[in-house]
Amino acid sequence: MKPTWAFQKLTPQIPSWLSSLFKTQHIYQYPSSENSRFILNRVGVIILLSICGREGFIRLGSSLHASFLKNHEFLHPKNPDDFNDGLFTWNSLISVYVKCGDQTDALKLFDEMPMRDTISWNALLSGFLRNGDLEGCFSYFKRMQSSELYGLDQATLTTILSACDREEFYYVNRMMHCLAVLNGYEREISVGNALITSYFKCGCSSSGRQVFDEMFERNVITWTAVISGLAQNHLYEDSLKLFVKMRLGSVAPNTLTYLSSLVACSGLQALQEGRQIHGLLWKLGIQSDLCIESALMDMYSKCGNVKDAWEIFDSAQELDEVSMTVILLSFAQSGFKDEAIQFFVKMFKEGIQIDPNMVSAILGVFGEHTSLGLGKQLHSLIIKRRFDFNPFVSNGLINMYSKCGDLEEAIKVFHRMSQRNPISWNTMIAAFARHGDGSNALQFYEEMVSEGAQATDVTFLSLLHACSHVGLIEKGMEFLRSMFEVHRIYPRTEHYACVVDMLGRAGLLNEAKTFIEGLPMKPDVHVWQALLGACSLHGNSEMGKYAADHLHSAAPESPVPYVLMANIYSSTGEWKDRARTIKRMKEMSVVKEIGISWIEIEKKVHSFVVGDRKHPQAEAIYRVLLELFGLMLDEGYVPDKRFILYYIDQD
Repeated sequence: MKPTWAFQKLTPQIPSWLSSLFKTQHIYQYPSSENSRFILNRVGVIILLSICGREGFIRLGSSLHASFLKNHEFLHPKNPDDFNDGLFTWNSLISVYVKCGDQTDALKLFDEMPMRDTISWNALLSGFLRNGDLEGCFSYFKRMQSSELYGLDQATLTTILSACDREEFYYVNRMMHCLAVLNGYEREISVGNALITSYFKCGCSSSGRQVFDEMFERNVITWTAVISGLAQNHLYEDSLKLFVKMRLGSVAPNTLTYLSSLVACSGLQALQEGRQIHGLLWKLGIQSDLCIESALMDMYSKCGNVKDAWEIFDSAQELDEVSMTVILLSFAQSGFKDEAIQFFVKMFKEGIQIDPNMVSAILGVFGEHTSLGLGKQLHSLIIKRRFDFNPFVSNGLINMYSKCGDLEEAIKVFHRMSQRNPISWNTMIAAFARHGDGSNALQFYEEMVSEGAQATDVTFLSLLHACSHVGLIEKGMEFLRSMFEVHRIYPRTEHYACVVDMLGRAGLLNEAKTFIEGLPMKPDVHVWQALLGACSLHGNSEMGKYAADHLHSAAPESPVPYVLMANIYSSTGEWKDRARTIKRMKEMSVVKEIGISWIEIEKKVHSFVVGDRKHPQAEAIYRVLLELFGLMLDEGYVPDKRFILYYIDQD
């Protein structure tokens, strides 16, 4: 008779999951016993151990282990024919400890095992990965490879590859790829899928695509892995093209495939293709899936269609934190900042659970026109909810305070952060640059480098901006050179525009023009606008016309070249040219953007434009302004009329 394991039925209170197990297994009951016993055979025990691992019943699993030690035949079969059954029990026990997060006991059990197979090693390796111990995982994998008794299988490969999800693991992926080929697993779909996923997560899109192209057989997971990987690596067009190719084939997309295709549409701002995919989702009846709805809202908002994004949100039967965050970002990114704040306040008042992602999203809408008082209230909420330990929330606070004019509070938030990432440093450097404090911006960059934080293209954009404000021409050019030579970062047109602005502010207009002519790419609106702004600052009409002509070509509907050239002609007394510029602006139906002034009083922002009479206290405001202007004149103030651009109707 094969070994069995007995449950003492001391009371009838057997858990429902255990009762269902008894109904499906061969169970024997001793009717003559006062305390009847349920008897499980070995198969029942294995199933029970599997349940313990899945449900996290570590105490029951360890109790079973203790019972096995008393009943040696379960772990040490006397009959050679039962050897595999014993090994299977050992492996099931390791799996229980691993899945319950007890890697210490799993290791101890592994070392005590008189017999092992590849499954034993795989279970142990997965335990290391569950606990985030990559070093331990690779150490035991090396031991496994050095032993000639145990060969790896496809589960070994997929287990290791699942952990290789960062750029630094690229060569580990290559090694695993080689092992797959050497051991004949390169044609296994599961191995190919794991290789594709790991390559894309490492940022090596070409290798991931190559594995896909060389696969003899592909399933929906294969296609989804590539479509998703391409989208995650910002290769949106390739991702969308592959999705179209998949739909023409025999493998049908699943929900995750459609999600990835919507991400690609968001990245491309491809509204038409996004609508087509939305239509397909309606036909399939999965448009109401929670993740699908969030992806659709994100796609519509990034394509500038807030109306459709809101309709999906408003009609959703179920909402979660992701949906709320997406619609908040939708309002914020589309310029509906007041609506985003109102929506957030309404969520809070209705008792909806606020999470760090929502707070981070709403902090992003704060700017010069936003209430600092409201920002401080939000900061209080962050402290109460202990969200200030989240680096993204703290980064948002720094950005909020600096944009609302409170640089000192932004500095305090930065210094209180327990964890800082490159974005934290970038945000602080940008804050100093925004407030014209170039010295502190450069000092923070030195501290950033000394602490080992990695500089990004945004870091250098802020540094160039800071150098421009304080006139550090040589330092700025040094930063530009070091971007590629030291950090291997390719400058964007925004960086070049900062350099032009830096040279222009210093009065080096000819040098700025020469710099533009030597650029490795075609100058865009930002570059020409920077040069024209410098010409306006120094009253150089000849160079200004050169810059304005190029700006007209790059942005025909922009009022900037007309306004700045009119100001330049005003400053040099060239009134006929100024009048001609204004007339041309009127003929082209180009409207000057109205400047706005604002002031915050008792947590409310009051905004004004030129000649504004809409404010309820307009008469009192103008009366005070008139009195102040009289006092200014008495003190000797003389208005500078050179840069006054009158309304077109007055010319």
